[in-house]
Amino acid sequence: MSAVQKRNTIQRKLVSDAVYELKNHPTADDIYLRVFETHRNISRGTVYRNLNYLVEDGFIQRVPVFDGADRFDFNLDKHTHIKCTLCGGVFDLPPGDEKIAGKLQEYETILAESSDFKIKGYEMIFSGLCPSCQG
Repeated sequence: MSAVQKRNTIQRKLVSDAVYELKNHPTADDIYLRVFETHRNISRGTVYRNLNYLVEDGFIQRVPVFDGADRFDFNLDKHTHIKCTLCGGVFDLPPGDEKIAGKLQEYETILAESSDFKIKGYEMIFSGLCPSCQG
C-alpha cells in the first residue's frame, strides 16, 4: 500500500471516531451516515476505504455477519458476538462470563489437538432474540 493511498489521516480519524462513538457494531453505512452528518463532502467510497485501512492496520475489527452487512468493532480483545434475529443488532458476549470463555477455549484446544491446524483465532456469532425484542 503506497503512502498516497494511506494519506487520508483526517478522513481515517473521522471514520475511526464514528466507530468508537456508535459503540454498537455499526455497519459501513451507519458509519458513513454518522460522518456525513458533520462532513457533507465525504463519500461512501472514502469511508469504506478507510474502514478497510483501519481493519488492516489493526485499529478496529470487521465482524462478518451471516445474512447481513459486515459490522465493525473497536473492541480488539478476543470475544464472541450475538446477533438478534429480529432487530439485527450485534452485541458482544457478556463480559466476564468465565464459564462461556472457558468452554470456547476448551473447544479451541480440542480443535487444535484434533487437526493439523495451528489455531490463530476464531469468528463466531451466536443468534437469538435480544432482551429488547423478547418483550
